[in-house]
Amino acid sequence: MTKIDAKTVKELRDLTGAPMMDCKSALSETGGDIQQARDVLRKRGQQVADKASSREVSEGLVYGYTHHNGKLAVLVEIVCETDFVAMNEDFKAFCHGVAMTVAAFNPKYLNKEAIPAEDVEKEQAIVTEMTKESMAGKPDNVIEKAVTGRMEKWYGEHTLMAKPYVPDDSKTIEQMRTDLVAKIGENIQVRRFFRMELGG
Repeated sequence: MTKIDAKTVKELRDLTGAPMMDCKSALSETGGDIQQARDVLRKRGQQVADKASSREVSEGLVYGYTHHNGKLAVLVEIVCETDFVAMNEDFKAFCHGVAMTVAAFNPKYLNKEAIPAEDVEKEQAIVTEMTKESMAGKPDNVIEKAVTGRMEKWYGEHTLMAKPYVPDDSKTIEQMRTDLVAKIGENIQVRRFFRMELGG
């Protein structure tokens, strides 16, 4: 069995924000491989987030961000289970990061589920037609796969939860939310956002 030293545990904790014991356990499971341990922690985090997702959220913050020039402002509503978590510094930092992401990208929708069905159908029809033209002669299953990939890209371009989290663009907002749920242990949801720009 690989001996896991405190320095490696700390390195993984700094990278993921996960509790020390979880980091040690993930490193033991992966023979001390930090990259694999990160993947293990991410999977565990997703499991925790999935379990927490059915719990009621009645606390949280309406967080406001105003750009330094005073010409752009964002409000985000992010909810959690308790007012204790709403006052947590990690939760507040997440609210700030989400607001900055809205300011930077100006997404149209919160997530895939928030896109009206008629908008999805319209885009799907356009993407299907363009894909059939550009991939003429290819088998239907190949074209179908390409359409699915292009639709996923479209969702990513138009939804907040799929956007890169501005303070750490190696993760999406959804991945950051999942990591925070795993770390804190409460259901946390981005409920809505509003972006206002002078003259816009």
